[in-house]
Amino acid sequence: MSASEPTVLATCGGLVDGAWDDTAYGPLLVEAIRLARVPADRAPRVLHVNTAGGDQRAVEGAELAAARAIGVDAAHLRFFPKRNVPSLRDAVLGADVVWVSGGSVVNLLAVWRAHGLDDVLREAWEAGVVLAGGSAGALCWHAGGVTQSFGPQPAVVADGLGLVPGSLGVHTDSDPDRSPVFRAAVADGVLPDGIELDEGVGVLHRGHASTLVEAVTDHDGGRAVRISRDPGDPSGIRVDPLPVRRLPDAPRPAPSWSTSARTPFPEPVDEEAR
Repeated sequence: MSASEPTVLATCGGLVDGAWDDTAYGPLLVEAIRLARVPADRAPRVLHVNTAGGDQRAVEGAELAAARAIGVDAAHLRFFPKRNVPSLRDAVLGADVVWVSGGSVVNLLAVWRAHGLDDVLREAWEAGVVLAGGSAGALCWHAGGVTQSFGPQPAVVADGLGLVPGSLGVHTDSDPDRSPVFRAAVADGVLPDGIELDEGVGVLHRGHASTLVEAVTDHDGGRAVRISRDPGDPSGIRVDPLPVRRLPDAPRPAPSWSTSARTPFPEPVDEEAR
């Protein structure tokens, strides 16, 4: 089973601090899995992609522990020091969710394109594999956004994969230097109209046109705003707050040495009935 139509969940979050382990699957990552409509008789399959962070093995260990604790079948797609799978297509299309972590979106795009992963991801998106991630793992699906890939000063990147035709600004509340660069780029037409996200907030896009369905947050007060070019305004832009739905808390796993008290993964939800 797969998502009912092409689906992208772009976020500023995903993995959170764990109660028993260092890392846990947070509400945003759990929401990505829910969107994949995984049958109740098997574990969800999540493919973690950490290209933007250089495929650090210590990060992989924490992600695998978090997945195991919540009953997820997780694997990693790795490009450093060399690719770890013979078939990118089999690895990606075999997943329910592809979750891309943060780091350098510029490096991520260059490596993906060198290996042809961009074409494989488009095929997976069309087939209903949920494409999701945080920070660089959210920017990559868009036409462009603002990044610190070149250093501490935010800079525009305008050659994302374009599965979502708009642009994205991330870390709006935690990094005040990003928003002015993002908004200026939209005002000047360097970036298309887009959305800014606070920490812990995500936006869901569906369909081949990547229509915005909703914004979601893992905590009270999380904000998402639409930034549109408006030559008639002195600032050159229009700012429209979006309604944001508060996600339920993620299932709380038991200690890793316990098997009897683990919380089962949430049942798939009928999207039309929600």
